[in-house]
Amino acid sequence: MKVIILAAGKGTRLGKTFPKTLTSLMDGKSILAHQIEGLNHYISNEDIFVVVGYKKNLIVEAFPNLSYLANDNYENTNTSKSLWLGLNKLIGNDIIWLNGDVVFDHRVIGRIIECDGSCMAVNKAKVGDEEVKYITDDKGFVLEISKEVKNHNGESVGIHKISLHEVPVLLKQLTNCEDHDYFEKGLEYSIQDGLKVTPIDISDLLCMEIDFSEDLKLVNENL
Repeated sequence: MKVIILAAGKGTRLGKTFPKTLTSLMDGKSILAHQIEGLNHYISNEDIFVVVGYKKNLIVEAFPNLSYLANDNYENTNTSKSLWLGLNKLIGNDIIWLNGDVVFDHRVIGRIIECDGSCMAVNKAKVGDEEVKYITDDKGFVLEISKEVKNHNGESVGIHKISLHEVPVLLKQLTNCEDHDYFEKGLEYSIQDGLKVTPIDISDLLCMEIDFSEDLKLVNENL
């Protein structure tokens, strides 16, 4: 099992002058430090790869024991291209990937690992207007995933797993994405191409993306 953390973007909505994943929480630890601690319950540092771009040296200096992949075109691309870089490097492995701004209870990772096949963590209890939403088919697999989904079942929280034999499908569809597309576009293309993705309910656990200062405040209140 390998892990890809997507941390190449500027995170402009939070208004920081450094990579958003280095944002400190109330306990003084950065978002990325919390992610690594959570992942280390199940996965060693040697299996964690971070896709960096904006002020990448700051992340590398703060976490020298991780492995890195550079999206040097981060200013003109989005997470679909960063994920493609990571998957292309790690073909032949089951892979967990997550956005670099997610703060989560480590048990979220445990539930993802326990699931057979490809899956994604979802929150059915809280759905923000700006969040990525999903809907399932009659067999319980994800049918659509985007910010525009209507009559949704809940929101995706930005933590996913794909089985090694299905990585080529996702890689192919990520190449069909535009530079500005989020990885969810490639995932939706892959689902249309036959990929089965199981939603894993983590509504009872802390798991939240930090996009705005309000999100940061809410996470700090729940740490």
